[in-house]
Amino acid sequence: MAKMEAAALLLLLLALACGLRAGADGSDHRYEAGDRVPLYANKVGPFHNPSETYRFYDLPFCSPEHVTEKKEALGEVLNGDRLVDAPYVLNFQEEHKLKSLCKKHLSKEDVAKFRKAVSKDYYFQMYYDDLPFWGFLGKINKDKVEYLLFKHIQFEILYHDDRVIEISAQPDPNISVDITEDKELDVEFSYSVTWKKTDIPFEKRMEKYSKVSSMPQHLEIHWFSIINSCVTVLLLTSFLATILMRVLRNDFIKYSNDEESLEDQDESGWKYIHGDVFRFPKKKSLFSAVVGSGTQLFALTIFIFLLALVGVFYPYNRGALFTALVIIYALTSGIAGYTATSLYMQLEGTNWVKNLLLTGCLFCGPLFLTFCFLNTVAIVYSATAALPFGTILVILLIWALVTSPLLVLGGIAGKNSNTEFQAPCRTTKYPREIPQLPWYRGTIPQMMMAGFLPFSAIYIELYYIFASVWGHKIYTIYSILFIVFIILIIVTAFVTVALTYFQLAAEDHEWWWRSILCGGSTGVFVFFYCIYYFHARSDMSGFMQTSFFFGYMTCICYGFFLMLGTVGFGASLLFVRHIYRSIKCE
Repeated sequence: MAKMEAAALLLLLLALACGLRAGADGSDHRYEAGDRVPLYANKVGPFHNPSETYRFYDLPFCSPEHVTEKKEALGEVLNGDRLVDAPYVLNFQEEHKLKSLCKKHLSKEDVAKFRKAVSKDYYFQMYYDDLPFWGFLGKINKDKVEYLLFKHIQFEILYHDDRVIEISAQPDPNISVDITEDKELDVEFSYSVTWKKTDIPFEKRMEKYSKVSSMPQHLEIHWFSIINSCVTVLLLTSFLATILMRVLRNDFIKYSNDEESLEDQDESGWKYIHGDVFRFPKKKSLFSAVVGSGTQLFALTIFIFLLALVGVFYPYNRGALFTALVIIYALTSGIAGYTATSLYMQLEGTNWVKNLLLTGCLFCGPLFLTFCFLNTVAIVYSATAALPFGTILVILLIWALVTSPLLVLGGIAGKNSNTEFQAPCRTTKYPREIPQLPWYRGTIPQMMMAGFLPFSAIYIELYYIFASVWGHKIYTIYSILFIVFIILIIVTAFVTVALTYFQLAAEDHEWWWRSILCGGSTGVFVFFYCIYYFHARSDMSGFMQTSFFFGYMTCICYGFFLMLGTVGFGASLLFVRHIYRSIKCE
């Protein structure tokens, strides 16, 4: 009960931390006619490169006399948000047919900046009363090869009683200026505002952002994905249950006979390696660290899904997901420390401190090195993806004051657990020689076989996740995603168990590392899908976007490998213990 209460408290705290919306300067989103409604400009960037975003005033827009930056939470900064006061004034229920924003003199350099932005399909993003909206800066007239900069924006705002419900910004293509040539220009920027009543209540104003992913044609594809995955699971489990149960039943009958009936039979099969099957793996410290890190990532994924299912990650809750990832990873580090050290001590390890350090660095180390490289790239590009020094300091403090202490406390608890490894068979002093096996029983072919089925169960859903993370589509059907995740875990466990059995039947007793490699091989397939998606399904380009995509996706695939490898090992360990406990090992 205590653990359940602690988990419930953790979820509550995370929901409160992540679910807090960026308030409109402390208001309750209620306004009277003429009241100022908060409007913030966020960022600009190439439409096809979601990671390559820049501060709004990096381009020579009209700007207020005093630009005020909005204070942002950790997750918002990690998301690349850099909110500043926008130049437009959109007071509640105040309409303007044509209002001048400013008269701006554009130098040749300014014109070149705008032309480069238009050529790369730059868009801008703003927030009005916490409602996001977008617009393009210009267009290319392909008939005449002209670069046109929009200088007028039409704002249309819907309201219900005293609250803002919806906003859209449409640049007027008929009011534009030609910036094809490098010459100085005097441009008058302007905007217009119209207000309309709507019956949509305030509580449902964010639903329009999630309607796209809930459209019937999209839901059909999602349900097809689930049906495909379920059929895969049913066929796989039925096949494995039928084959394994029949084979194991025959094995149990065979091995249950007394010694006299076995004298004339060849000693072959999984029973005859009972003295080696529980021989501890090589590099036990690394092995324990992998299992510990994988267990932590599995717990992290479960908590993220729970928060998603209770509605914390609604569309454009800025930075909520990043905040949750940082907090939950820090709080679950104790799980990694306990699992790794406890297993390491069961495997008769002696240097548990070194094992604990390895566990703490196994996933964080590559992630930190990747971040350092990508943050340097973002700094060179002057992109908003570059984290300020203060944010980096906050993350380091979380790591030093929360992650590391909990990791150490978990390690100490694991060391003092005094749990012995439960092996139903005694291990012989000298290892049995492994017979020569055909090539398809090698590690790499087995990994390819093990990773294909789990990947086939999730590949349809992967496209929508990638389009959300590395594009501008919205993913909100977390219940379907959770079902697919459960199917992924089940298929991974069953496939790894089956391959472990066939490996033992071939008298290959080195199954420990093989179960992790086979279970985690789905991460390799996901990485290959990343390469396919980048080149065939997206329009991303440029060194910065390529670096961010492959840098962070490599870390995610590595995390997938650790998590699913741990699932594969756990399932195989339960299976191996069960079958050797069911026979008499001499």
